[in-house]
Amino acid sequence: MEKNLGAIYKETMHELMPIHGEREAEIITGMLFQDLLHISKTDRILYPDQLLKPNQLVSLNNAITRLKTHEPIQHILGEAHFYGLTFKVAPHILIPRPETEELVDLIIKDHQRSEPRILDIGTGTGCIAISLAKKLPNSKVTAYDVSEDALKTAIENADLNAVGVTFQHHDILKEALWESWDVIVSNPPYIPLGEKSQMNQNVTGFDPELALFVPDNDPLIFYRTIGEKALKSLSSKGKLYFEIHESYGKETVELLERIGYQKVDLYHDFQGKDRMIRALKGT
Repeated sequence: MEKNLGAIYKETMHELMPIHGEREAEIITGMLFQDLLHISKTDRILYPDQLLKPNQLVSLNNAITRLKTHEPIQHILGEAHFYGLTFKVAPHILIPRPETEELVDLIIKDHQRSEPRILDIGTGTGCIAISLAKKLPNSKVTAYDVSEDALKTAIENADLNAVGVTFQHHDILKEALWESWDVIVSNPPYIPLGEKSQMNQNVTGFDPELALFVPDNDPLIFYRTIGEKALKSLSSKGKLYFEIHESYGKETVELLERIGYQKVDLYHDFQGKDRMIRALKGT
């Protein structure tokens, strides 16, 4: 007997709940039906007796099998949504996180009435740089990454979202910042390698280590390096923005103050965790 849309939706949720929990299983199931099967929530509610096509069933079953290995839903769909935009994702780049949307939102609110020169360091998918270029159309945005593969995907994402961003291959730990910028932003690797064993498999098994981990003996290496180089390259009233490790908020603030930033503000994310920093070069 063929199963209808309503029954398959409930079965999919039931299969995913032991791995992802009820709330996340519901979100993932909704994404599968919306983005993989192209069945909207409205159609699913209005037409629960509708039957899936054979190719849709095959796609759904393949996706469920992959999800049971803890593979992220974004890799299965090949895309992620971030700040109202769509981004291609791949195993060699970090999947955009909701916390990073708050960092982007902070920058946009600070610069709505200006024409900033913006540098995004460690751009990955390009989600920060592209979102800023989209929402601050008078800005000039450049983005660096050490991974050439990441840059290729970021360029595709800029084209996908119809914005102009200059992407460049640079290793911030080895190279200076030669140009002048009004805004420098970075969501660099910040997880000490010793925390890897405590992390979820859908992160450690599928996100690139290059984008995640830092040495246990120097967890603030990127904040120190970028902070020192940015101080020389920011305009007189330029601002530096970071996404940070929730456990190193106070240490990162103190580090930037020692480097010479005049005002350093620490912000919480939507979960109440230390997550963002804004540092002003001048008063």
